Amino acid sequence: MGDFCLHGKFVIDGYPLTRKHADLLESNKIIPVKIFEFDVDTKEVFRRALLDKESTNRPPYPEHDSQQILAIKNSCYKEHIDDIRTYYMKEHQNWCVIDANHSKWKVWNTVLQEVQMVVKQTQIYLERKKEGKAASIAYLGVTPKELQDHLGECGQYCPVSLAEKGELNDCSVTPSLEFAAEFQGRYYKMASREELEKFLSRPEVYVSSLASHPLPPPHMLPKKLTAAEALFPVKAEMQGYCPVTYLDGKQRYEALVPGNIEYAAKYQDKVYIFESEEKLQKFMRLPEKYWNLKLPHKLPPKKEPMLLTTLPLAGYLEQGVATSLIKALHEVGSLKPKFPFLSVKETALLFVSFHLKAHNPRSSEPVRQMYRKKLLEFVEHCQLIPYLGTAMGPYKEPRDRPLGLDDRLQMFFSLKGTRPTFV
Repeated sequence: MGDFCLHGKFVIDGYPLTRKHADLLESNKIIPVKIFEFDVDTKEVFRRALLDKESTNRPPYPEHDSQQILAIKNSCYKEHIDDIRTYYMKEHQNWCVIDANHSKWKVWNTVLQEVQMVVKQTQIYLERKKEGKAASIAYLGVTPKELQDHLGECGQYCPVSLAEKGELNDCSVTPSLEFAAEFQGRYYKMASREELEKFLSRPEVYVSSLASHPLPPPHMLPKKLTAAEALFPVKAEMQGYCPVTYLDGKQRYEALVPGNIEYAAKYQDKVYIFESEEKLQKFMRLPEKYWNLKLPHKLPPKKEPMLLTTLPLAGYLEQGVATSLIKALHEVGSLKPKFPFLSVKETALLFVSFHLKAHNPRSSEPVRQMYRKKLLEFVEHCQLIPYLGTAMGPYKEPRDRPLGLDDRLQMFFSLKGTRPTFV
């Protein structure tokens, strides 16, 4: 890991190693312009260290690159790197991960390009600010607090989208400052590169009294809601139909589509729900266009849930037990069981009954386990007939009979007059 500091023009190698080190740098007003993390496999680190040891161009002084020291340094790196990376990416957005498995020349060129880009952007910023122009603040390490403290009159809404299209394009959804700029000591965030270029060329058109669409006061801005907030305490407008789908569909009957409670917003003290995230975002940008629609007199019939028990028998079986029943019938058709002294029909009905109880998802696991044992026992008894039919032949003395034949034959006759039970 290496840090590049612009003002002092120096490079810090392998520092900070912990979050405390980062805090010490910050307390001394040392903020690296760019931090490079070299992402390389641990095995490759040890392999390269071994090659360095075998090199004839070793420096005259001892280096701390033994296997033990490298293992300790690598362990410390893995322990603290996530915390340090998260801090710098959140506070200064100056972290850059480089694949160091490439050659040192490839790594060097990547670092050089990044540094040159940062230096160039910084010089452009200083020149434009000196001339009183708007300047991009990307790569300057502006913290979220600094951004918030110096926001212009548009807050984090894109002033270009607001002025040109009347759209409330909320840029706070991303912390990136790639499309942010400073003008007259205030910060502004734009929605895209195109909007940023327009702002940089003519900022006064978008942030002064010349702006055609000033930002509404906070209580007039749309607010996204969670599903819980949308359910309580205000009832959704338009009876829950999506206003964006309805208006974009030219207010046709077919465009009356129910909204999803997961996509909800509040505007003018009214709650709206939308068909999708795309429709919600469209409303958030142009609430004035969609908020005050009137429903037609004729509405689609409401799709109310129907109780399973109110369905006719065929529908009840289809919706309730169709899957389980199909599996049971498939099993009985494949096995073709025959219980001793019972008809084929009665055997099949008993098998299906045991199978349904053994795989009933509404039963507890112990109950299902009990019926699985009963099903296995039932199948075992059904297998007596094909076994005896194969094993029995002309009379043989007991000593000459197959092992287990007498026991199974006795079990077969013991089943006469009995019937499997579910208890």
